[in-house]
Amino acid sequence: MKTIIDALYLCVYYRAMLDWSDLRHVLETARQGGISGAARVLGVNHATVARRITSAETALGARLFDRLASGYVVTEAGQDAVRAAEAMEHSEARLDRLIGARDVDISGRLTVTAPQLMIERVLAPVLAEFITEYPGVDLNILATNNIVNLAQREADVAFRISSKPSPTLVGQVVTKQRAAVYATPSVIARDLGGDEPLDWIRFAHWPGPPREITDIRPNLRARLTVDDMMAAVGAVRSGIGATRMACILGETDPALQRVPGLPTFDYAPVWVLTHTDLRNVPRIRSFVDFTTGRLRRSRHLFEGHRQAT
Repeated sequence: MKTIIDALYLCVYYRAMLDWSDLRHVLETARQGGISGAARVLGVNHATVARRITSAETALGARLFDRLASGYVVTEAGQDAVRAAEAMEHSEARLDRLIGARDVDISGRLTVTAPQLMIERVLAPVLAEFITEYPGVDLNILATNNIVNLAQREADVAFRISSKPSPTLVGQVVTKQRAAVYATPSVIARDLGGDEPLDWIRFAHWPGPPREITDIRPNLRARLTVDDMMAAVGAVRSGIGATRMACILGETDPALQRVPGLPTFDYAPVWVLTHTDLRNVPRIRSFVDFTTGRLRRSRHLFEGHRQAT
């Protein structure tokens, strides 16, 4: 008897009743642990996900999920279907990259992902220059700190702040970075220094401040806890307290100053990355070369020097 995987491939090969779109709904339901998560990821309603799953089950002649009060639970046949769907998804993405790599013109859609604050502070003017110089490129920006999947063409180029980016991607360090402690002038004016308390904004998911800070200012008084750098910058601007941040953020914010007496310290570098199959696509290569060159002109700010050297 053929396995469900054999049936899947036969259905797809002979263009039988099974629709790849149906199988994608099966895959996302398994990945997200239920139809609610799948509906959110796929941008459809619950009823559509349920209908697509039923359609796939009808085409395959097998139950892919048990409908329980607690939700949808993948059956053994469903697990086979998920593995086959993952293989098909991988093949589709691979084909998409290979076809994209044949582009010869500096034109077409280009999706770039970067952290929100990097876009706001330094990348937006560079993007404006790029659009002017390459009007044929349809540039799309995903402003997020989340890791997107370049292998699945969720983005073509990624700017990432990392000490160790994914080994499946290729790229280069745009610039090294340093970090420092910043606050508003009013917070700095009332700070007595030394062993006196310094009002502090801490990060929920980060380890404590580095030794470079605590050796000099051991009495950091937490006034607020945040889980996001944009929230931290907003809190510092409001005068709640001081916090550490990449120098590129502090040096480019007219409302902030470095807290005197504290040194700069290491911070993860900025990388520009793409998938190995796409690195020689003209629009991608042009974008990487263009933006890398422009950002390196601001290297002194990334490295904590107020003046270019």
